[in-house]
Amino acid sequence: MNKNSYEFKEMQRERIRATKPWLKSTGAKTTYGKERSKMNALKMSPSLYNLIKELNEITKHNRAVNQKVSILLTG
Repeated sequence: MNKNSYEFKEMQRERIRATKPWLKSTGAKTTYGKERSKMNALKMSPSLYNLIKELNEITKHNRAVNQKVSILLTG
C-alpha cells in the first residue's frame, strides 16, 4: 500500500486514535531529564543559554542588594 494513499492515511489515523499515545506521554521524571527536555526548544547554544541564565541570577541579586541599600539610605 502506498504511504501517500488515502487508505493508508486513514488506517494510520485510526491506529493512532485507537492507541491514544498522547495519554501515555508523561514527560521527564528525573531532574536530569527535565533539564535535558528544557533544551529541546532551545534556539541557541547551550553555553549561551547557561550564560544568560547566570546573568539573570546576577541581575536578581543586584536588584535585591540595591533595594536593601536604598532602604538603608532612606531609613
